[in-house]
Order: sequence, then C-alpha cells, then structure tokens
Amino acid sequence: MIIKPVVLILLGLNVVNRNKLPTHGPAILAPNHNSHLDTLVLMSLFPLRMIHKIRPVAAADYFLANRYIAWFALHVIGIIPLNRKQVTRKTQLFEQCHKALKQGEILIFFPEGSRGEPEKMTQLKKGIFHLTRDCKPVLVYPIMMHGLGRSLPKGEALFVPFNCDVIVGEPLSCTSHASALVQEIELQFNSMRSLCLTYRVDEE
Repeated sequence: MIIKPVVLILLGLNVVNRNKLPTHGPAILAPNHNSHLDTLVLMSLFPLRMIHKIRPVAAADYFLANRYIAWFALHVIGIIPLNRKQVTRKTQLFEQCHKALKQGEILIFFPEGSRGEPEKMTQLKKGIFHLTRDCKPVLVYPIMMHGLGRSLPKGEALFVPFNCDVIVGEPLSCTSHASALVQEIELQFNSMRSLCLTYRVDEE
C-alpha cells in the first residue's frame, strides 16, 4: 500500500506487456538487476491480493547481516534468503525456493546474481536452471528493467526520480540444459533492451 504509489508516481513507470505476467504460481520472474528498487518495482506490478505470493530470492549474507534489515526483508518483503557462501549443494541451496514453488508461489530470481553497474548487463549465471530443473512444470518470465540503475544505483542511498521502463517477455519452459535456458533468457534480454532504447529515442 505504501510502495505501490511511490513507485508508480515518483518513477513514472512505463510497463510493456503487463498482461503477460503470471496470474498464479508456481512461476519464476527472471529480471535483470541494477538496483534495490528492482524488487519493489516488480512487486508493485501485482494486485495487493497476490503480494503474499510474490517471494524475492535474496542473498542471506547481505539482507540478514543487520537485524533491522533482516526483520524488514523477512517479514515485510517476504524474501527467501539464499545462503550463497555456506551451502555448496544445489539441492540444499534451493530447498526453500523449491518449497515455495510447490506451494504455488511466484519467485523473483535475478539470473545475474548481484547488482551490476547502472544500466549494464553482466553475464547470466546458471543458478536459475538448477532452480527450475526439479520443479516442473514451472515457467520462467524474463523481464527487462531500464532506468532503475539511475534512480538508485549500487552503492548509493539517495533516490533520484527517473522515468523507467519494464518489459515482460515471453514465458520460457524448463530445458534439459543450463546453457540453453541461459541463452534463451539472454536473447530475450537483448531484444527487450533494444526495445527500451528505441522507445526512449522515439520519446525524445
């Protein structure tokens, strides 16, 4: 109730293909990652009645390091903490994610892993393949966000209002090879990024 008006009013959000967002789980949103605003913007796209079903997957070493941030992340945003440093087995690493998917929830999972430089893509990791491999059938929704890295870039605490775009891609089915899934997501990212840039040029 608080975040949604802030996101929609201050950011001047332009959403393309909102109708392609999943209306129920299990499903995985696979967006690019430039800002802490990314998660809040994605959650704001869903009706209030669905918010409890939207579960961001986030790094435990960052969000659980401070007890105040941890309380907010766990009890307000509802993150699924991912212990990247202490767990090496993929089945154990994604145990909570698999449980959430089996309960019909929608996960927000960033294929890049950590936030990159503002408006720059980094190499996609194969974690999303291991997340989907044991949870069939689960559709993956690539999502491109443009402009949020300028509104609140990595390492900055000052929010700057900026027009931002969100483009929802075509849902992808699970594949039998990690490289194939990553490549399909990359292809959609590149296509949607070009659309974002074209949209901004035409607007100017």
